[in-house]
Amino acid sequence: MPSLIIHGHFYQPPRENPWTGVVEEQPSAAPFHDWNERIHFECYRPNAFVRIGESESDEQFINNYSLISFNFGPTLLSWLEQNHLFTYERIRAADRLSALQHNGHGNAIAQAYGHAILPLCNDRDLRTQVRWGLADFRYRYGREAESLWLPETACNDRVMSALIDEGLRYVILAPHQAGRVSTGSGPGSPRGQPAWGGGCDRVNDATTEWREVNENMIDTSTSYRYTHPDHPDKSMAVFFYDGRTSRAIAFEKLLKSSRELVDALEQSAHGKQMLNIATDGETYGHHFKFGDICLAHALTEEAPVRGLTITNYGEFLAQHLPEFEVEINNGPDNEGTSWSCVHGVGRWIRDCGCHTGGEPGWNQKWRKPLRDALDYLRDVNIPHFEATRGALFTDPWQARDDSIALILDPTASRERFLFDRAGRWLSRAEQEHALTYLELQRMLLLMYTSCGWFFNDISGIETIQIMKYAARAIDLMDQLSLPSVRDQFLEILGEARSNRPEMRTGADIYLRFVEPMNPKFTGALTQVVVTEPSHEPAKLATEFSPG
Repeated sequence: MPSLIIHGHFYQPPRENPWTGVVEEQPSAAPFHDWNERIHFECYRPNAFVRIGESESDEQFINNYSLISFNFGPTLLSWLEQNHLFTYERIRAADRLSALQHNGHGNAIAQAYGHAILPLCNDRDLRTQVRWGLADFRYRYGREAESLWLPETACNDRVMSALIDEGLRYVILAPHQAGRVSTGSGPGSPRGQPAWGGGCDRVNDATTEWREVNENMIDTSTSYRYTHPDHPDKSMAVFFYDGRTSRAIAFEKLLKSSRELVDALEQSAHGKQMLNIATDGETYGHHFKFGDICLAHALTEEAPVRGLTITNYGEFLAQHLPEFEVEINNGPDNEGTSWSCVHGVGRWIRDCGCHTGGEPGWNQKWRKPLRDALDYLRDVNIPHFEATRGALFTDPWQARDDSIALILDPTASRERFLFDRAGRWLSRAEQEHALTYLELQRMLLLMYTSCGWFFNDISGIETIQIMKYAARAIDLMDQLSLPSVRDQFLEILGEARSNRPEMRTGADIYLRFVEPMNPKFTGALTQVVVTEPSHEPAKLATEFSPG
């Protein structure tokens, strides 16, 4: 009986105004207040309460999250916890139930915190994104994560090494992200040959042979062992999802019928020990109406009848250890690869050719100066933060890693947290400075949210959102009396030209649509209308506010 694993990556970028913590109205999400509310209505809640049958009893509501492997973005879960607690609790309950059903292996896995493209992060940001994601998972699910979803599945050897260093058991990648697979019986490799045959090239190790693979050659019905490049005694498992079936679900309307869905799953799983697929979780209900119902019927009624065993990655790995070694495809110039850019990770740094439409003649040349501006803002803050060593923190970067505890628990004692990281009790003024530095660092991490580069123009709401984090960072620098970097930041951002002539450059967009979001803004508002939500009170607060 083949094992079936379906993974859903559930994610929306953070949408809160970083000064107020309020999600402002987004007219493009009408008739809903904003896109979080719309997608919750169309996807997140329906998958928690899928109605099958005609009975009124609660037993007729299927919790799809208990049937599939899944991850939720930490910032999305935070929003759900605050705004839709019932849905949030159903997600957590699904993980607990699935752990009981799958020998202690829950369906939920973690996600890098801010959905940044990890291969493009510097080493410190990479570590913090991973550690914050794992801490968030521990807080919400009450257990250690076995895996961490890589935003856009973007990775290279540096990212994989970081995951191993944090003790993770496995990772999920796209099939084209495989580079070479061992076909011999060298150290750490089992005897035997993989499912595909053919010749192979012998490399340095006299007993291990390797073959280059691509998405059409890699056997996705098993797991592989990836070894840490610098520590041969450390490794983790890699699952490559079935690309053809995943694409059919995500883009080819396979969810229009549960019978057709299971027909395709059965065909793909034929003769294999396991079929695993991965798509955006929003596929089930938001991208495809009634996709949540199709999924529930398929997994509760039809798949078991066809002999497919519903499981998750953790349980499968416990029962089937990796049989072969794998080396990943590191992409052009070792920059990394991803599941949504055929050029590696170019989509988040340059005009690589990937886009989401737009008018004829549009380009994405704005991506590079946007990233250059943010990199400048990040890098200019490194010596300032490092200068707090000894004065406010014994180790500022460790304090930043640890500060996720203050984000997750607003009631936690700030005074005690700072005492533990400073080695002494700080004065009130010192506490405010230390917490402001940590809030500044949080902004510098959130401004790399990948959605800012994904779409077709720099004037989009996702790109404006990451500019808001940059503007909040500059504001916090001013509060700390650090040298102003606003003019230089705007000069770099001014090199990013919008495809919409009326929007002009990134700097113009920043001045018109970003800075006025600051409640203390005193400039002219003649060029922009700031819409405040009518049902949520404005509040001035930060994640690290003292008290």
